[in-house]
Amino acid sequence: MNPELSLLHPYPFEKLAALFKGHDAPAGLKPIALSIGEPKHASPAFVAEAIARHIGGLSTYPTTLGLPVLREAIAGWLTRRFGLRAVDPASQVLPVNGTREALFSFTQAVVDRSAVTAAGKPLVLMPNPFYQIYEGAALLAGAEPHFLPCTAATGLQPDFDAVPDAVWARTQLLFICTPGNPTGAVLGLDTLKQLIALSDRFGFVIASDECYSEIYFDEAQPPVGLLQACAALGRDDYRNCVVFHSLSKRSNLPGLRSGFVAGDAALIRPYLRYRTYHGSAMPVQHQLASTEVWQDEAHVRDNRALYREKFARVARILAPVLPLETPDAGFYFWARTPGSDEDFARELHARQAVTVLPGRYLARTGADGLNPGEGHVRMALVAGLDECVEAAERIRSLLAQ
Repeated sequence: MNPELSLLHPYPFEKLAALFKGHDAPAGLKPIALSIGEPKHASPAFVAEAIARHIGGLSTYPTTLGLPVLREAIAGWLTRRFGLRAVDPASQVLPVNGTREALFSFTQAVVDRSAVTAAGKPLVLMPNPFYQIYEGAALLAGAEPHFLPCTAATGLQPDFDAVPDAVWARTQLLFICTPGNPTGAVLGLDTLKQLIALSDRFGFVIASDECYSEIYFDEAQPPVGLLQACAALGRDDYRNCVVFHSLSKRSNLPGLRSGFVAGDAALIRPYLRYRTYHGSAMPVQHQLASTEVWQDEAHVRDNRALYREKFARVARILAPVLPLETPDAGFYFWARTPGSDEDFARELHARQAVTVLPGRYLARTGADGLNPGEGHVRMALVAGLDECVEAAERIRSLLAQ
């Protein structure tokens, strides 16, 4: 077996199951899960209709490059959403089966594991706390993960100014997540421009995970994106920059496994070759349904309205007893706990049948001995309004006790 498999940490939900072992939830309460970021809002009805209409695609091998009509729809959406001058659907867009597998496989294609120096292995930089796929992808690509702490002192974003030149010089890939998982923090346009300048200077690739970009609270101020920053600099080739987007959160379609990678054609081209061998083409009927989804914004606006109402209701209930702030975007509350995050999550499950995720499971302990996730829990407001309100009432009841 690949010896690097032994470097992988257990997934956060494995740790959560171990935490709850021997601590069953009360039998009289319906369990409410705020731990997993799986959207529970209704999927757009027209998606199932589109899949059924194109079910004949089952008899066709899909191409890895994807159908031109889907790539054109994605390019059109990117252009409209981020105010881009041009996106070439033939060379700058690649459909993928959800961004989880794309984030992982892109790392395998990008990292040059032979570039080991006296200073050590090549580095893959990522925020801390983070989406665990970044770390696993780096380890299995033969690179070393390098964590950038995101704390209240840094505005829940990495302090890129604090990264030494010696670290940037070893960096082959920088992961950013904006809006962030789990913090909901959004990187601003000036910060993205700064990262592009650093990429120019040191030659690393920037991979921007923007899967939560369509869940925000002010319709007049959507989060900016990495390609948008490139365009603001007059760089329509998006050199060394790629973005990852998905229909899972935007359109409540996690089971469709539909997303895309877009950006630098010089990166997309070899990555397409990798994917051709990887064998991960999206089914034809899913491609055609996805084409319709990227062209519709009405259901996305309705989705945002539901999240806005849930955040407002839950905040009113919990604010008097639990320090929390509404995030810039996304559907997570990153809440500070009174005491240990593990103790809080265990007691909440054991006494109120509500599941949240301890923040330490989403982060790693740094060289300073600190884990920036400790003392926080991630609450995913993905369930229906009534369930989210009920969960908030139970959390307030636990804290009152």
